[in-house]
Amino acid sequence: MGPSAKPVLAKTRYSIPDKLYFKIGEVAEITGVKPYVLRYWESEFKMVSPSKSRSRQRLYRKSDVELIFSIKELLYEERYTINGARKKLKEMGFGKSISQAVQPELQFPEAKGDARSLLDEAIQDLKEIKKLLQKG
Repeated sequence: MGPSAKPVLAKTRYSIPDKLYFKIGEVAEITGVKPYVLRYWESEFKMVSPSKSRSRQRLYRKSDVELIFSIKELLYEERYTINGARKKLKEMGFGKSISQAVQPELQFPEAKGDARSLLDEAIQDLKEIKKLLQKG
């Protein structure tokens, strides 16, 4: 790196609202990247993998938005190619998708009955907890 080179991924140039999830339109507004570009980047950078809601809307976490800023900087400011940016991100430890790294796999204990009855039981338990919290 020469004297005029800037470090990649300087995080002081942007601010991300403190929310759990962002819809694609919000991410586009925050990052200045069009939604169709964000969808394209999902296909090119496997580590960008937002969750999907029941209505199939993309739900980005704050870490996803930070990664998008990193991709934007690599592509637009550092002038990397898509392949070069992908390699650079892998070197920086973004090799596997963030959703796989952050979200543990659900495991159900061995139990009598089917999955639906387990879910119904869990829902009932949660409703009872909610009632207890509302009383207190």
